Amino acid sequence: MLTIKLITENTDAVIRGLEKKHFKGAQETIAKVLELNDKRRSTQNELDKNLAEINATSKSIGQLMKAGQKEEAEAAKQRVAEIKETSKALQAEMDQAAADLQALLYTIPNIPYEEVPEGASAEDNVVEKMGGMETELPKDALPHWELAKKYDLIDFDLGVKITGAGFPVYKGQGARLQRALINFFLDEARNAGYTEIMPPTVVNAASGYGTGQLPDKEGQMYHCEVDDLYLIPTAEVPVTNIYRDVILDEKQLPIKNCAYTQCFRREAGSYGKDVRGLNRLHEFSKVEIVRIDKPEHSKQSHQEMLDHVEGLLKKLELPYRILRLCGGDMSFTSSICFDFEVYSEAQKRWLEVSSVSNFDTYQANRLKCRYRDENKKIQLCHTLNGSALALPRIVAALLENNQTPEGIRIPKALVPYTGFDMIK
Repeated sequence: MLTIKLITENTDAVIRGLEKKHFKGAQETIAKVLELNDKRRSTQNELDKNLAEINATSKSIGQLMKAGQKEEAEAAKQRVAEIKETSKALQAEMDQAAADLQALLYTIPNIPYEEVPEGASAEDNVVEKMGGMETELPKDALPHWELAKKYDLIDFDLGVKITGAGFPVYKGQGARLQRALINFFLDEARNAGYTEIMPPTVVNAASGYGTGQLPDKEGQMYHCEVDDLYLIPTAEVPVTNIYRDVILDEKQLPIKNCAYTQCFRREAGSYGKDVRGLNRLHEFSKVEIVRIDKPEHSKQSHQEMLDHVEGLLKKLELPYRILRLCGGDMSFTSSICFDFEVYSEAQKRWLEVSSVSNFDTYQANRLKCRYRDENKKIQLCHTLNGSALALPRIVAALLENNQTPEGIRIPKALVPYTGFDMIK
């Protein structure tokens, strides 16, 4: 969440940033934050004054008793009792203001960097770069859901029987392709200096609040109500929460972690062609990269993460583009975000396969993830994360773009992992 220091010292800039992100009622919300903060501070000042008076008056009681001034001593005792009663009310008032302030701050998104373009939706995103190999498909090219049926790779109907829509069953070479991609992505991350983590796939509410998935206004998280646990929408949540309530040493930074997990998203309101086949699932596999860094180095870290994801797409021989997201299309928690999309030749559309974000101090402030600098001063870290990569749409693009009359070709980089170079 945004720091009070940032809001109070850069109020106009914060409001402009929230408006750039198309946050409704930015001015009114920030005004309320300032009001609650002033109330909390003024009440705290009153409490401090009362405590000082209690201490001074309490000291005088003994002296008055020694001097035989019993009436004055009793009056002093009465005064201490009155102040304590007043302080109880003030404490309750301050606690309420602090709680209201915290709850309000949780509802305010991160503000975008200056280099984030203006815009309200995906149509306003800026194409930064295009690359990869062009593909030429046979005239009778099939979409991946038909290829999956033809080669018995993925059974969508069986997933519906077992669980419901959006929970496919991978079979034979389809399952082997999944496992191959996971291992390929993890090996590439390890070679790039990331430490592999195997985290839980359910988290508590504190973890959800820490990385900004809670409060879940859009109902996208699966909630295990009996135990108040949440199925993770991304490995970002458990991996970043490793550093919740932690003070790191500057020498430990940057921290680079990666993790393969299953991910779960309700995807409420999704329908139509966008959800055919692997385009949008409720459960899917993903390899995530997460960084914890110093503020002055986080932009470099972000670029290194972008280069890493681009390198994966090049090795998979897929046509891709990189988008700089506009303010209105960014996530709640991001300061800046780049999306990677691969082109599906059979569907004639771009499919998002990765988002690489810098959150600045937004998550770290929620998490209380800090580091001690060379001057022994405690500072908030910057947190970053990105998909490297999400599998469903990668699989969709690989199947569609590599289909031939003889079968589906496997990119050279994957062959050592699949054990076969053609799906037949």
